[in-house]
Amino acid sequence: MHFRLKIWLENDNQPVFGTGLLCLLTLIGQYGSIKRAAEDLRMSYRQAWGNIKKAENRLGVKLLIKHVGGESGGGAQLTDEARQLMLKYDNFLQDAEEAVKNVYARHFED
Repeated sequence: MHFRLKIWLENDNQPVFGTGLLCLLTLIGQYGSIKRAAEDLRMSYRQAWGNIKKAENRLGVKLLIKHVGGESGGGAQLTDEARQLMLKYDNFLQDAEEAVKNVYARHFED
């Protein structure tokens, strides 16, 4: 038997940030493309962009800088605020998982 932990951040009872958005932003940072990141996650561009816009509105910060297409094509890059939030959330998640792992061991491992 083992445990699973799912943690997300909320603002006014509305989800703001979790592992799904972390994965999406990580891939956007890697590819420089919302479309390619969405494809990797098997979601539509519209869904990916909608998730980002919802989070931006609820957080009150921009997460992406979009570049409109042209000869070299469009793209997107993470803002400094996005990078900071991603790092903080990842560190928080690791600490929370370690804490829960210890509590789990205390209660379920003999």
